[in-house]
Parts: sequence; structure tokens; C-alpha cells
Amino acid sequence: MKKPQSGRAETLRPYDPAASTRTQRSVDVQAFIDDQRFSPFQWTILVLCFLVVAADGFDTAAVGFIAPSLVQQWGIARSSLGPVMSAALVGLGIGALAAGPCADRVGRKTVLVLSVFFFGMWSLAAARATSIESLTLLRFLTGLGLGAAMPNAVTLMSEYAPARIRAVAVNAMFCGFSCGLAIGGVASAWLIPHFGWPSVLVAGGVGPIVLTVLLILLLPESVQFLAVRRQADQRIARILQRIAPHSRFDDCRFVALDARAGREATMADAATAGSMSKRGDAGARPQWALAIVLSSRYRFGTLMLWLAYFMGLLIYYLLTNWLPTLFKDTGFSGEKAALMTSLFPLGGVLGNLCVGWIMDRFAGHRVVALTFVLVGVLVLLVGRGVGHQVWLGTLIFLTGTVATSAVTSMSALAASFYPTRARATGVAWMLGIGRIGGVAGALVGAALMGLGWQFGAVFSLLAVPSVIAACGVYLMTRRVQVDGLSEEGAVGAVAAK
Repeated sequence: MKKPQSGRAETLRPYDPAASTRTQRSVDVQAFIDDQRFSPFQWTILVLCFLVVAADGFDTAAVGFIAPSLVQQWGIARSSLGPVMSAALVGLGIGALAAGPCADRVGRKTVLVLSVFFFGMWSLAAARATSIESLTLLRFLTGLGLGAAMPNAVTLMSEYAPARIRAVAVNAMFCGFSCGLAIGGVASAWLIPHFGWPSVLVAGGVGPIVLTVLLILLLPESVQFLAVRRQADQRIARILQRIAPHSRFDDCRFVALDARAGREATMADAATAGSMSKRGDAGARPQWALAIVLSSRYRFGTLMLWLAYFMGLLIYYLLTNWLPTLFKDTGFSGEKAALMTSLFPLGGVLGNLCVGWIMDRFAGHRVVALTFVLVGVLVLLVGRGVGHQVWLGTLIFLTGTVATSAVTSMSALAASFYPTRARATGVAWMLGIGRIGGVAGALVGAALMGLGWQFGAVFSLLAVPSVIAACGVYLMTRRVQVDGLSEEGAVGAVAAK
């Protein structure tokens, strides 16, 4: 039997015949997962979460794919689609803000399954829309489900990934979003000419509903969530045996330790939001997760995460929405402007995996901060690279790779920052607040175009939010002390495993 580490519950090893005569042992579920190889069962979870994010990407971009057909068939101006385009983004933000606290109370799987079914159902309903007003409402409702799905997929994946590969696993899952966008474009190019624009929304509805069945059958609830709630030891044992089939869990009590404080993170842990009433052996009534996220222990880090993610999405969406216009204003033809713009998202998948791999080996917040610094350097170089097309194309590709990786890696960083009892809320609220940055990016781009700003000036300006984001991520662990250990040290230790 491995000697337990200080401050952690005993890590369970293969079955010992004499164990049945011993007293009940405590098993830290995360420590157990960390000690195992990445099993086929965990690969199944990764694939399912990847598919959820891919469906999210497909449905998020669906209106963009059908917009030209809507303009033609309904005889409306392009500007009339503005509310339709923004409705899903607004729903995304609200859905994320609401879903996190719900998931920390009723479970990650429950909220994830409901959210995927929800956005699939409303996407099917949107296919029957006959007016801008009805389509706007239905896209808003679709956005609620989309916003709820993403943070719970992040949280569930992070809680089933061993610490040594957690960031790269979460970032690999996020690659599904880019794949969903690509599949949406290819599918739309075939579906619309044959079946009309509603077929894209039908595909965006049927896929998630089928996926809902797979999630119900194959996706487990988070064992950390179950352990924190002190529920269903037999259920936890069955799940862990699917990760390590040769392990036995006779006479075991399962717990989830708070790595930051080195103590058991149960719902009876009176941290920040006041006292909680007891419920006997079932544990304690769940603490309001948002109170933990905004408590004195986590408040500064939370605000820095929000600031950094806001700035990251401002940069990403400004460039995504306005790159074609900027290139055309510089003198590029429409075809070359489209080609240059297409280079921006191409490196996202590779960048996500590389940054995630590095985060698993060094302090995660420092890696993300450095990534944002690289974004600032690259946008400055892009602003001075106009006129040299090969050089400019290379810089646009690198900028997209680094910017996408920085934004994506924020989710893995947030998941490692918050304790189990508030993790879904912490991730969800960061994603929800960040959506405001995405809307702001589109609006700032429009304002700069109206003021007549040129290509180089716009890119140079983007160095400012890059530096702000880098500072926010770097400083997020500076303020709080936990049981004599700085939060920076705790997060760094987790990220360096």
C-alpha cells in the first residue's frame, strides 16, 4: 500500500486480501484518478464531451451559414439579421451564468444532458420559423442551451482527467468547436442547395438529440461531485472500477480533497457563505457556489479571470468579424481577403494541444499569461507586415493559433483554480462574462471602422487588451493565502503535476 501524502486521503491500490479486516479507509477520488493511466472509459468521456462541443460549434455558427439564403428568400436587408446573429450570443451568456450554479447543486451530467437536449430541440423549432422575430426568439432559446452545455463539458472533463494531462485533455475537447464549425460549413454547402436553409437547423437539432441518448447511456456523473455530496459510495466504486478494473473498494469511504487547502472539500466545509444546516448521514446542504466564487478567498482571482477572458474574446471576435473588411480596405481583392482570413483559425487545434501540453508541465497561469504576451507581439508584427503577402499570411496564421489557444486554455485554468463544490459555477461565470467581450469585440470593430482606422492601427491597438489579459492571468493567484500556502503555490503545484 502506498504511503499517503501529507494532507491527502489514502490512495487505493489493487485489492489486498487482508483489507476486509481493517477499518474503513478513505479514498480521495481525484488522487485515485491521478494515479491511474488514461483508461478507455476516460477516452469515452473525452469523445462524448468533444461531440458536445462540436455540436455547440455547429449550432453557434448555424445562422451565419444560412444568412445568405434568408436574405434571398425572405427579401430582407442584411442589417435585419443583426438581432438574429446576436440573439444566440446573448442566450449563450445567460445560459452559462445560470447553468454553473445549477450543476454545482444537481450534478454536471444532469445539467449537461438537459442543455444538449434543450438546444437541439429549439434548433429544430427554429427550422420552422417564418419571420425575423420568431427566428430571433428561437435562436435566443437555442443559445441558452448552448451556453449551459460548454461549461459543464469543461468541468466534467477536467474532473475525470488525471492532473498530469488535465489541461491538454480539456484543450483537446475544445478542438471539437473548430471541428463543429468546419463540419457546419461543409454540411451547409451541400444541404442548402438540396433541401434549403431549414435543413441546416434540422441537422443542428437532430444531432444533439441523438447525442443526448448517448450521454444518458454512457456518460457518468462526476465522482468528485458525488464524493463532495457524500452520496452513493457504491455508485462511485462502480465508476472508479471502470477506470481501474483490477481495484477493489471494499469498506471504502470516498472523499474529495481540496488541493489548495489540503483538506476534505465536503459540503459541510464552512468556507465563505455562512453556515449550512446538517442532514445527517447524507452530508450537509450545498453551499451557494457563487458565494464561494466571489468569496474573499477567490474574489481577486475570479475578477482577474473575468478580465482576461473578456479581453481575450474581444480580440478574437474583433478579428473574426472584421478581418475580411480590414484586408479589403488595405487593397486585397475579395478572394485574397477571404483566403487571408481563413488562415486565422487554421492553427487552433494544434495550438490548443501544444499549450495544454505545456500547461501540464509548468504553472498553468504563467503559461497562459505568456501566450497572451505572444498575442500582443504578433498583432504588432501583423500591423507592420502589410505589403508582404507571404509574411503577412504567416503572421495571421500564427496570431490565430496563439489567440485561439490563449482563449481556449482559460477554461482549463479556471477548472483548476476552483474547488469541486464551485467548479462548474466558476467556469460557467467566466465563460458567461467573457461573452460580453465577444459582443464588445464586434462593436469596437464597427466603431473603429466608422472612425476610419486603418489595418495597422487596428492591429497595434489590439496589443493593449493582450497585455491586460496577460497581466490579469499572471496576477490571478497573488492575493489569497490558504492555510499558510499562497494560492499561487497551490495552483502552480496542481498545474505542474
